[in-house]
Amino acid sequence: MFFDPFSLMFSIFPLIVIVLFVVVLVRNLREWSRNNAAPRLSVPATVVTKRRATHPIAGTHTVSTTYYATFQFGSGDRLELRLPWHDAGMIAEGDHGTLHFQGTRYLGFDRDQTT
Repeated sequence: MFFDPFSLMFSIFPLIVIVLFVVVLVRNLREWSRNNAAPRLSVPATVVTKRRATHPIAGTHTVSTTYYATFQFGSGDRLELRLPWHDAGMIAEGDHGTLHFQGTRYLGFDRDQTT
C-alpha cells in the first residue's frame, strides 16, 4: 500500500477543525454558564484604561473591533471587561461611577454626575 501524505492531511484537517470548533464552543458555554450563575453586582468604580483590539474577518478586507475597559474598585482590585461598541465611546478614562456586571459580563456603567 502506498503512503500518501496529502490524503492523510485531507482526512485529518477536517477532524482538527471540528475539534477546535468543539473546544471553543465548550469554552464559551462554560463562561456563559459561570456568568449566569454569578450574582449581578453594582459597585463604585473608576475607569483606569480603555483599549480596543482589531481582528481581520477571514475572506474580506474588513476588520472587527472589540472594545475593553479596565475598572478599578475602592479596594484597588481591577477588572477588565469587554464593552459593547455603543458604550465604548461614552466611557472615558478617569470616569467615576457605578459599574454593573455579572461575572465577566458587562451590564452597564452609570457615570457620576458632577456639577
